[in-house]
Amino acid sequence: MKIELHVNGKFYSLDTNPDAFLLDILRELGFTSVRRGCDTGSCGACSVLVDGKPVLSCCYLAVRAQNHEITTVEGLGEEADKITEYIINEGADQCGYCGPALVVTTYALKQEIPNPTEEQIKQYLVGNYCRCSGYEGQMRGIKKYLGVE
Repeated sequence: MKIELHVNGKFYSLDTNPDAFLLDILRELGFTSVRRGCDTGSCGACSVLVDGKPVLSCCYLAVRAQNHEITTVEGLGEEADKITEYIINEGADQCGYCGPALVVTTYALKQEIPNPTEEQIKQYLVGNYCRCSGYEGQMRGIKKYLGVE
């Protein structure tokens, strides 16, 4: 089946199976920041934004993404670098596997809740798992990026 996707401001037209997941299509298109973690929607490593909202691309059918704006960490440009720098400055950059998903989810949080409380941050990021850190450094960096002290 032929589908058209709008990813990071660019249109892609491709043939795919109707049961293809967005994760697989994005990786085929070269967006390797979208990571395969669990394939069950449990870890968040595959998170991307669809119309500005985080979705788990490992269980989101690619055909559902037609006529919607898909954003990966590459599409955030300098803002992704800024978020990453805050996290790194708090010593929370470990293996980096979960980083792109955490960055896009943090970006979406800032857009949706401009002045979040610490509890709102924790709730919003609850599905993003990091197996390397204890989350404290990441949380410090994210709070500083969001201007929450």
